[in-house]
Amino acid sequence: MSQAPTKSTVLLKHHLKALKLPTMHAECEAVAARCAKENVDHLGFLLQLCERELLEREGRAARRRLKAARFPTVKTLEGFDFAAAPKLNKPLVLELLRCEYLDRRENLLLVGGPGTGKTHLATALGVEACGRGRRVRFYRVTELVTQLLEAREERHLGRLRSQLAKLDLLILDELGYVPASKAGAELLFDVISTAYERTSVIVTTNLPFEQWPEVLLSERLTGAALDRLTHRCQILETGAESYRLKDAKRRRRSPAGEPVSPEEMTPPSIDSKPPGK
Repeated sequence: MSQAPTKSTVLLKHHLKALKLPTMHAECEAVAARCAKENVDHLGFLLQLCERELLEREGRAARRRLKAARFPTVKTLEGFDFAAAPKLNKPLVLELLRCEYLDRRENLLLVGGPGTGKTHLATALGVEACGRGRRVRFYRVTELVTQLLEAREERHLGRLRSQLAKLDLLILDELGYVPASKAGAELLFDVISTAYERTSVIVTTNLPFEQWPEVLLSERLTGAALDRLTHRCQILETGAESYRLKDAKRRRRSPAGEPVSPEEMTPPSIDSKPPGK
């Protein structure tokens, strides 16, 4: 039979609720019972309660940041196959994972062919930044350009610009797949220019720099955008050959009923996950 709560317990839980300390409110009795059993003093009891509240609060904040980032799929480096991307600078990737580049407001350009892991890497770095308390937003470039054009048309472009200005990290994925309109290119340049030395930007692209005018439709605009992006910048090349294409070729070489070589039977990594885009 459970013991009826004392007047002190009722008042304590009332005050904790008023103070908006939900974890302390939910766990104070259980923690108190355990501390009494383990002969923990009052300050030790209070310390344990505060630690639980703080951990839960940090967890909720991290989940909110992750949701606000709008990643298409949450991915981490644990699922990335470096063996499938031999040209990739792994030590630099691991260094970037510490997120110190965000303190220096540095940018990152991920350049490589389709299916070589650019989006996976950008997402993994963004997820890590969220976990370290940074505000992150992921956009496909075409998606951002569309939102900018719509915001201008609906006269709330300033609001979208203000939201972008509050970020610690802006991820622009797939620059180069679809050329922008002249107005869209100018709005995209404005985002890049505003972020300069204020917000770190990660750009993934399958185009070498000399082909960027095909997307931004202007040599002048391209030069100005590259000047801002590359001033404080790290560049990672992921290679040209798609992991997915290599995997498809391997499968075609091994039709049903034919023996598969040991190399083909061995998955590219322990968890057998491709590096993403």
